[in-house]
Amino acid sequence: MNTFRVDPGALTDAGAAILRSAGVPEADARLVSDSLVTADLWGHPSHGMLRLGWYLARLRSGVMRTITEPRLVTDIGAVAVLDGDDGIGQVVTDRACALAVGRAGEHGIGVVAVRNSNHFGTAAYWTRRIAQAGCVGILTTNGSPAMAPWGGRAKTVGANPWSIATPGGAHGPVVLDIANTGVARGKIYAALQRGERIPEGWAIDADGAPTTDPRAAIDGILAPMAGHKGYGISFMMDVLSGVLTGSSYATDVAGPYVPDRRSGCGHLVLALRVDAVIDPAEFDRRVEDLIARTKAVPLAAGAAEIFHPGEIETRAEAAGRRDGVVLPAKTVEELHALAASCGLTLELAA
Repeated sequence: MNTFRVDPGALTDAGAAILRSAGVPEADARLVSDSLVTADLWGHPSHGMLRLGWYLARLRSGVMRTITEPRLVTDIGAVAVLDGDDGIGQVVTDRACALAVGRAGEHGIGVVAVRNSNHFGTAAYWTRRIAQAGCVGILTTNGSPAMAPWGGRAKTVGANPWSIATPGGAHGPVVLDIANTGVARGKIYAALQRGERIPEGWAIDADGAPTTDPRAAIDGILAPMAGHKGYGISFMMDVLSGVLTGSSYATDVAGPYVPDRRSGCGHLVLALRVDAVIDPAEFDRRVEDLIARTKAVPLAAGAAEIFHPGEIETRAEAAGRRDGVVLPAKTVEELHALAASCGLTLELAA
C-alpha cells in the first residue's frame, strides 16, 4: 500500500479550508479538522481524514448544518440537556464537554445529555480533554445499525462506541475508547479504501456467510465483541445516548456516510471532578502505581510490551507530530479531489 507522510499542521489547515468553503466558521472548521487529523496521528485512519468527504456531502445536502448553534433545553445545576439542532457533531460535543466540565467545577459532577447531533469523530478526542481538565470523563454515543441483536439476523443495533478517560499522572490521560462490534465499522471502510481484505470473524455478508470482503461486510452485518456481551453493552449505550437524551435510536439513526438523511444521534457526557473524591496528587500516585504493577507482569509469548489504555495512541501522536502523519495514497488523492470540488488547491507539505 502506497502511503505519504504529511505535516499534521498542513493537513489540519487543508481540512479546515475545505470545510470553510462549505460555510463552516473558521473555529468550527479547525476543530473538526483537528479531530480527524488527531485520529490519523493515533493510527486510527478509520476515523481520520477519510471521513471529511462524508461530512462535506452531508453539509452540502443540508442534513448537517454548517452553522452549529446548540440550544440548552434543560438546566438543573449538575445536569443539562443540549439540543444540537443537527449541527456538526464535533462542535456540539465540544460545547457539551465544556458544559459538563463547568458543571463539575460547581457541583463536583456534570452530566450533559445531547440530542439531535451528528458523528463526532473519535470519542477519546473528547474524554482526553475532560481528563486534562482534572476530571474523569465518560462519553457515550449511538450510531446507525451495524449488528443484529443476539439471536437475530437483521441489523438494528449500532456499534454505539463509548470512552472513559482519567488523569494518569506522569503518563498523561489513561483512555479507553471502544465500539461494541468486534471492530469499528470505520476500519472496514479504511480497508475498502486501501483495497485490502478484512480478517475473518469481523463480519458476515447479506446472506449470512462469513466474509473477508470489506464491501460485503459493509452491506452485511458486523459481529459483536464478546458475543452476547457486546450486544448487551451496545443496547444499553443506545438507551443512554438515544432513549434517555430524547434523540433517535435503533434504526432511526443514520450514519455519517449517508449523505442525505439527518443523523439523529445522541450522546451522554459525564465529567466527575477528581478532587471531589480524592486528593488529585494521591490519585496520580495510585494510578501510576496501577500502571507500574500492570507493566511489571511477565510477558506472554510473542509480546514485546504491556501498554496501559491509551498509551499506544499517545506515543503514536508524539511520533506523528514529529515525523508527519501517515496517510494512504488514496486518502491524499481524495483530499485533492475534494478540494478541487470546492475550488481549492491544497498545499500538503511532506
